[in-house]
Amino acid sequence: MSVAQKDFWDHVYKTQDPSELSWYQPVAAKSMALIRASEVPVEAPIIDVGGGVSALVEILLNSDYSDVTVLDISEEALAQTRQRLGETGDRVKWIVADMLEFEPLRRYYLWHDRATFHFLVDNESIGKYVAVLRTALIPKGHFVLSTFGPDGPDRCSGFDVQRYSIETLTSLLEAEFELRAFELEEHATPTGTTQQFLLSHWQARD
Repeated sequence: MSVAQKDFWDHVYKTQDPSELSWYQPVAAKSMALIRASEVPVEAPIIDVGGGVSALVEILLNSDYSDVTVLDISEEALAQTRQRLGETGDRVKWIVADMLEFEPLRRYYLWHDRATFHFLVDNESIGKYVAVLRTALIPKGHFVLSTFGPDGPDRCSGFDVQRYSIETLTSLLEAEFELRAFELEEHATPTGTTQQFLLSHWQARD
C-alpha cells in the first residue's frame, strides 16, 4: 500500500465532513439501480471498491443484500462508516487496502466502483486493476463502474484523473467484459457545481 496515498486520504476524511466532498451522494440511486438490474442474488457476495464513506452500503443492507464487503485505502473512512452504521456494521466485511495491491481471498458476484478507476491514468495501473478485478469476480460476474464522463473534470482532490466516453471505456474492457448498459449522469456537488459521470454495467465473458 502506498503510505503517502493512505496518509493523504486519511487526512481528507479526518479534516472534512463527508457531505463537503465533491463526490458526496446522499443516495446512491443510479449505482443501486444497476446493481439491481444485474439480478445478482441478494445472498451473493458483493464488493464496493473505494467505498469509503459512501451511503451505498446502507442501501445494500436495507435491500436485503446480506454478503457485503467494503474496501478502501483509508482506514479513517471505513472507521467513520462503521461508526455511522452502528451494530449494523457488524454485518459488513471491511478491508483496508490499496485496490491495486488487493489480493482477494474469495470471489464476488458483483464488483462496484464509483471512486477509483478514473484515478488510474496510465496503462500499467489500468492493467493491474483489470487483473485484480478478473481474479476477484466469479465467471460471468458483474462489474458496475462509474467514472468521470467525457465532459467531466480532469482533476479531483488535486490529482489528475481520466475522463471516459463509452467508446474509450469499451476499448479498454471489451476483451474481458461485455457491456450490458450505460448512461451519463450530471452529479450535483455540495458546492452547487456539476460533474459528469459515466455509469456502466459489464459482465465478465467467462
